Amino acid sequence: MRTDDVRALYDRTMREHARPDGPGLRVERDGPLVRQVGGPDDWNGVVWSSPDLDAEGADAAIAAQIGHCAALGLPEFEWKLYAHDRPADLGDRLRAAGFVPEPPETLLVAPAELLTGPVALPDGVTLRPVTDAAGAELMALAHERAFGTDGTRLLHQVVKRLAEAPEDVVALVALADGEPVSSARTELYPGTDFAGLWGGGTVAEWRGKGIYRALVAYRARIAAERGHRYLQVDASDMSAPILARLGFTALGTTTPYVYRRAR
Repeated sequence: MRTDDVRALYDRTMREHARPDGPGLRVERDGPLVRQVGGPDDWNGVVWSSPDLDAEGADAAIAAQIGHCAALGLPEFEWKLYAHDRPADLGDRLRAAGFVPEPPETLLVAPAELLTGPVALPDGVTLRPVTDAAGAELMALAHERAFGTDGTRLLHQVVKRLAEAPEDVVALVALADGEPVSSARTELYPGTDFAGLWGGGTVAEWRGKGIYRALVAYRARIAAERGHRYLQVDASDMSAPILARLGFTALGTTTPYVYRRAR
């Protein structure tokens, strides 16, 4: 896998020509930017900026996104900045305009076929596909227990996706004697070479037992069967080393810059 070629393919198909993440969302081109727009509970943000964006144009583009956020009454708006985006000081300009950087993530990619092998689960643990609201509630509970954060937004997104476009999402929850201990999902992007892995959180006492690897393998098999060549992950510092051991390659880093409107 040639890293530069895959990065260019990712930028072109998943960013510049991005498709909406789910039902009710739309992708808009705003001058040198491409952004996703939805409701207040959806992910709203910039996914791509032109490599020709210069310092003067960047400040104008940032101001336009702040105005867009205000006009729609969105509580927050994200600019997803990649390390190779231009201009080189774009992150500083976003901060100066009121965007707050969150922890950077590593953009990782692996051939889907590489990860389809079986993985043994611990005794008493089973993987359950999530197909309805009850399963989504178990997913959200596992997420809350794993990350210590509110799972309401995840619940909203999964329920909506299962109801309106179930063919484009694979959601899973791992149960230990009936209790949710891990969850994850895959977004399948029709017409592209990529499938995105999201979530993958495991509660602390169940980490290191193969559950995370089993969730990856399950989703890799489905992605490969659907014709997607690559798995893509925006990995946290916790997940990146595990994924690297599984065969993922880093294409660079990405940092979410979030603008929150004053209330």
